Amino acid sequence: MSALGPIAAVSSSGGLLASLAAVDPGPLFVLSLLPYLAFLRWAAASKRFPPLALRGFQFTLVFVGVTIAAAVLAEQRFGRQLADVDPLHGGAEVFLTVANLLVLWGFSRTDSGADNPAVRDQQPADPEAQATGQGSEQVLSTGDPPTVPPQDGASVFDPP
Repeated sequence: MSALGPIAAVSSSGGLLASLAAVDPGPLFVLSLLPYLAFLRWAAASKRFPPLALRGFQFTLVFVGVTIAAAVLAEQRFGRQLADVDPLHGGAEVFLTVANLLVLWGFSRTDSGADNPAVRDQQPADPEAQATGQGSEQVLSTGDPPTVPPQDGASVFDPP
């Protein structure tokens, strides 16, 4: 038996791996865009994402489009897969890198809340509520009772 053991046995006998290799991944790729588009719609509607990070997630679709165009060009012009044509492959990957940097930069700038509309647009709590710990997040240690009663009727002491 080879170093791959059962995997080599399955592929050499034309079993599961051979049947999976015959599947055209094109329709699966198109179907995978649907959940991503739903995510983008939810992210935009929630208004909880920093605008720059949201643009980064949206820019990922530009990467997808450029990659598809580069793959078609690699096949038609060079008769090879995109991964085998380094300049086209690298050029397409630049778009993914830019998208990732936009997401990273968008979320890293939210420490102050300046770029996050959900934080930026909040009304400041009144000083009395701030002094008592009400109207702000509360961090509890194990065994500490809450100083602010929960708004939904649930209790921190309820079993999960």
